[in-house]
Amino acid sequence: MEATGFDLDAYLARVGHGRPGGPSLEVLTSLHEAHVGSIPFENLDVLLGKPIDLDLPSVQAKLVTARRGGYCFEQNTLFRGALEAIGFGVTSLAARVRSGTTTLRPRTHMLLLVDLAGGPFLADVGFGGDGPVHPLPLVVAGDRETSARGFRLHREGDLWVLSGDAAGPRTDLYAFTLEPHYPVDFEMANHFTSTHPRSPFLLTLTVQRSWPTRRVILRGRELTVRDDHGSETTTLRDPDHLLEVLEREFGISLPPGTRFPVRVF
Repeated sequence: MEATGFDLDAYLARVGHGRPGGPSLEVLTSLHEAHVGSIPFENLDVLLGKPIDLDLPSVQAKLVTARRGGYCFEQNTLFRGALEAIGFGVTSLAARVRSGTTTLRPRTHMLLLVDLAGGPFLADVGFGGDGPVHPLPLVVAGDRETSARGFRLHREGDLWVLSGDAAGPRTDLYAFTLEPHYPVDFEMANHFTSTHPRSPFLLTLTVQRSWPTRRVILRGRELTVRDDHGSETTTLRDPDHLLEVLEREFGISLPPGTRFPVRVF
C-alpha cells in the first residue's frame, strides 16, 4: 500500500502530534499512543448498515476529516498510511483473534509490522479489546522484555501469539504469522466482519479509547472506565443518553435521533 496523497498534516492534527523528524522508535511509540487515545475503536457504521470502505482516501475522510472512529481494518490502514508518509517501512499482517478462546477462528484482524534499525516492531492501533497502547518488539518473552504493561509474545510452531493481562489474568489475544497480507485479503475479511449475521460487530455496539493508564470501553449499554486505581461501570439510560456518551467520552457526534438496529436497550 502506498501513502500517495496522504494528508499527513491533517492526520497529525487529528491525533494531536507534532510534525515528526523521521522514522524512529521514539516517533513510532509516540504516534501509536497518540492515535489510540484520539481515534476511537468503534463499529457504529456496521450497525447502521453503512459500507466500510478500506481504500485510504475513504478511511482518511471518515477517521480524520469526519472525526469518527473505526475498527481494525480502518484504523491500521490509516496508521500505515501515516507511517509510510513519514518514511517507515511497513508490512500488513493478519491475525486470528483468540481473546481467551481455543476455537479456531478466521483471520479477521489486521496488524502491522514496522521495520526499524533495532529490529521489527508490531504496531496495532485497532484491536477492539485490551490491545497494546504502544508498539511491541517482535521478540519472544524471555529474550527481552516485550512490554512493561503486561503484553508478551510467544511461539506456537510457525505462529506468533500475543497475550496480555491488562484486564485480569493473562489471556491470548490473537495469533498470526509474518506472511504479508494485501488490501484484497482485508476486503474479504472486512466483508465477513461487516455483513455476516454471526459477526460480533453486527451483534454488539462497541466503542473504545485507550491511554497508557486508562481505558474507556462501551459494550452495549455498559460504559466501563478502567485505570490503575480500579474499574467503574455505569449503565446507559436510553438511546439519547447513548448519543451523549458517544460525544462526551469518544468525541463521536451523530445526528439527534440516531438509533441502532441492534438491541442495546
